[in-house]
Amino acid sequence: MAFLRRLSDALNHAAIAFCVACVIAMLTISFIGFFYMMGTGEALSWTYSLARLFVPWIGMLSITIAFKGGEHVNMNLLLGLVPAALTRAMQWASVGLIGLFALLLLWFGWDFFLGSNQYYMVSDQIRIHGRWVAACIPVSGAVLLVHLADGVRLIEAPPVDLGED
Repeated sequence: MAFLRRLSDALNHAAIAFCVACVIAMLTISFIGFFYMMGTGEALSWTYSLARLFVPWIGMLSITIAFKGGEHVNMNLLLGLVPAALTRAMQWASVGLIGLFALLLLWFGWDFFLGSNQYYMVSDQIRIHGRWVAACIPVSGAVLLVHLADGVRLIEAPPVDLGED
């Protein structure tokens, strides 16, 4: 279990770093397009198309980062209003459903990845294979499954104090 927890932590740090790199790449591409337009009065055709190819990666990996940080579909207000036994059952059901979601992402995402055979024509010179975008689905599913090893920690965390006075 300690190995899986360390792996989960390492994957989480890698996902955060990758998302930051994607945002920086998007901003860099956008600024290149902006400054080119300011300097020449002409727009570069490829900046928007290239920058948007990072969005699926940011969105899918953000799911794994949020889950690892305990920011998933855990509704603290609702859990504070129901009996402790029902709260525990709802937490386990939540982790189970997230596990099922991760398996579905991995299973169907892998087929989608393998079936992607087209190229995105960003420009005449820039062609990005569709597998670049499709890969974010099974990768996110796999990362979520590793994070589930740490999912028990999320359930065992002390309940949030709602400040009832």
